[in-house]
This record gives sequence, C-alpha cells and structure tokens, in this order.
Amino acid sequence: MTIPNTEYVENLTYAELNVGQSARMLRTLTTNDIQAFAAVSGDTNPTHLDVEYANDTVFHGVVAHSMWVGSLISALLGTQFPGSGTIYLEQNLRFIQPVRVGDTLAVTVVITRKDDARQTVDLDCQVINQKAQAVLLGTARILAPTQKVRLPKVIAPHIQLFDPEARFNDLLALGQDMEPVRCAVVHPCDIGSLTGAIDSARHGLITPVLIGPEIRILHLAKEAGLNLAGIEIISVPHSHAAAERAADMAAAGEVEVLMKGSMHTEELIHEVLKRPALRTGRRMSHVFRFDVPLYNKPLLITDAALNITPNLAEKVDIIQNAIDFARIMGVECPKVAILAAVETVNPDMPSTVDAAALCKMAQRGQITGGILDGPLAFDNAISSHAAEIKHIKSVVAGHADILAVPDLESGNMLAKQLEYLAGASGSGLVLGARIPIALTSRSDGPRNRVASALLAKLAAHNARRDRARVVWQNPT
Repeated sequence: MTIPNTEYVENLTYAELNVGQSARMLRTLTTNDIQAFAAVSGDTNPTHLDVEYANDTVFHGVVAHSMWVGSLISALLGTQFPGSGTIYLEQNLRFIQPVRVGDTLAVTVVITRKDDARQTVDLDCQVINQKAQAVLLGTARILAPTQKVRLPKVIAPHIQLFDPEARFNDLLALGQDMEPVRCAVVHPCDIGSLTGAIDSARHGLITPVLIGPEIRILHLAKEAGLNLAGIEIISVPHSHAAAERAADMAAAGEVEVLMKGSMHTEELIHEVLKRPALRTGRRMSHVFRFDVPLYNKPLLITDAALNITPNLAEKVDIIQNAIDFARIMGVECPKVAILAAVETVNPDMPSTVDAAALCKMAQRGQITGGILDGPLAFDNAISSHAAEIKHIKSVVAGHADILAVPDLESGNMLAKQLEYLAGASGSGLVLGARIPIALTSRSDGPRNRVASALLAKLAAHNARRDRARVVWQNPT
C-alpha cells in the first residue's frame, strides 16, 4: 500500500558507483548541535560548553567538538551516498581549523577507488566552511550496498535540550552580589536537610544556625561527611522546641530567614503564626518555582503546600504574594493564569467563578503589579497554540509566569507531575510573613534545598530594602 505524502530515499549500489563520483551536503552549526553532541557523547569539555572558559583558550571562544564535524561525513555516507545499507569500515581524519557557532559547512565525499573483490569503496573527504577554508580533510573506506533499496525517509528523533546545571547556575547568579543572610535551620535531623543547609552556606546563600538536638546533628554530620566547623548549633530536645526557638529568633530579628528541616510543615508555620511580630496582615502562602524543560521561562505555582481550600479573599493574598515575589525575581509585570478545568465561567464550578472575580478585582486595583486572566485550563495557560485553537485572546494565555491553582490538592499534584514526569527542577518558599521561609519536601535533594535558600535570600534582601526605604521616608 502506498503511503500518501511520504518522501522516499533511494540508495546507490556498488554497481552504480564510479570513481570520481561525488556527493555534497550543507550544515550550519548551532549551539543546540554542540549541546546535543555533548549530551549524547558524554564529552563535556568546557571548550565546547563554557563561554567564559573557552574565551581564555587558544580558540578564544566556544568551538564544536571535532568529532561532530567528522560525524557529518558519516551522515552523508549513511543517508545519501551511497545511503541505506552502507557499512563504515575505516575513517582517517585530519582537523585543520575549529568550527564555531554559525559556521556553514560544505561536506564533500569523492570516490577515489573501488575494490571489486571486496565490494569496498574508498573516498576522499573534505569539509569546507563558508570562507572557503578547509576545516577537515580525510579518507573513508566503506562496504557499499549490493541491493537496491527505496525506503520512506526517516525523520531524526527530536532532542529536547535541557541543562539543569546551567539553569541552576543561572538561578544562583541572581544572588551572587548579595551577602549571605542569617538563617535558622529548624530541626535539620536527616541527612537531606542538613546537607542542604551546609550546601546553601557553601554557595554563599545563608549563614546557618542549626536548631535541634545537637548530638543527633553531629552524628548525622559525621555519617554524611559534613564539616560543621564554625557553624552555630542551638541544642533543643525535639522538633517542636526547635520551631519555637526559631520563631522567637525571627520575631526578635536575630535571623532573616527560616529553613524547614525534617519536621512537618504545620509545626513550623503554627509557631510563626503565634507571633504577632511575624505577621503582615496578609495570608501566608507557598509558591513553587520550576524550571520546566518544555517551557521557555521559570514558572511559579501557588498555593500547593499551605492553604487547602482557599476562599476568594485568601486567593487574593495568595496571588498578590506570588506577584510580589515574581517581581523580586526580575519579572516586571507577571502574567497570572488562574487555573480551572475549563476556560469559561460556570456557576456549578466555583473555581471558575472565583477566577472571574479575581480578574475583576485586579482591574479595580485590589490586586496589583501583574496581569490576571482566568479561568484558563492548563493547556491554554501554557500553550499559545492551544489558546489559539480555542479562540482565546489573552496576553496571559501561553505566556503565564504564575499558575494560580484552585486548591492545594490540584496544585500539589501539578507540581509533582512537573517534577517527576516532566523533569522540572523545583524549589519553594513561604511568603506573607515578615521573613521568608524556605520550605521543601522531605523527598527533595540538596540542590532543591539550595535553590529554595536562594529564593529566601532574594526575598530577605528585598525586605531589607523595604525597611530601609521606610526608615528613609520616616527618619523620625
């Protein structure tokens, strides 16, 4: 059966090949090519991936892997000339010049010899850049196909490049010019939370004060090979006492950040709420920050950890907290998608009614600093294509910075799906109190905890600036 609209490719057999016959292919090098080759080959030499390092080498900039250039010859031989059925036997290469992003390469192979007894073919190979300069010269020997084949053209698998290390470093760079903040690490009594605190200190994010059973903390440090020299430890008997002491220190201004260790979230939040000095008059809420491989910018999700079934007034605070934090993170005017199962208001679906009310409240200045739209289904919020299909005209749809979820259950499931199914890198923070609270899951690794500490550091420095501004405006 003939498949309609299918492109076919046909090989050349040994009998169809002649000395002097040639083939040519063009390819322009992109950054994605370099990153993909590094991912597949495992060759992560910083000459190819680290701009700062590469600038100090003899190449004065990032260059392609030499074998990426060599692989273009393989691509030409295997797909076009002779094509399907070709077996590579030998390849000699001499690399003449580096190849840089944006270079357009002409890959040419010419048959120089045929061996009828062995059915082998020798070829002269060269790669020339757009300046007519040779970047590679060499020879190849192949076993040419003997059977004529005509097959549907194979489309190469799509590679979605995502560099979590680069994203992590970009996040850390946001706080590199700020001094560490004094942070109470509350009951760091498992290896994950203790390691996260020490790693955060090592990255210059926090000056940790470890609050918990000292003997247990020291035992964990020894087990994990962590050096606690010079780190303050306040010994208390259990997690509840640790939460009390940390909240007291925060209320007294002795620390600027709290970081949850191996304890239940409500235990720490309860102690914060008991102290009027830590309240702001706004509802406390949690925000997740995710780097998602298939989304072009960081994504905030709120509230997926504190408020179980928030009412309309509580959602106002939750969204305002997230907007204010997005602005701290450098988003000048955050776009907020208020999520529901559908994108139309349905009186039988309270989340859609709340979404419509929240948008009107934003129009009337009851929520400020961002652009709200909703109700929006998840696909419309993050995909312009989905919004277009459904004829949704919105500056938020497809471009959301913040996803405001209807309740904790939906938000928590969405956050975990992004992390475990979509490979997103996450971190989290509690907002709405006088001090930020780095809040992570017990299953989070040290990097997630470090990223959460970075968020807390940025929020703490912003709070410093706000206090200084108030003092300046009211010097008496």
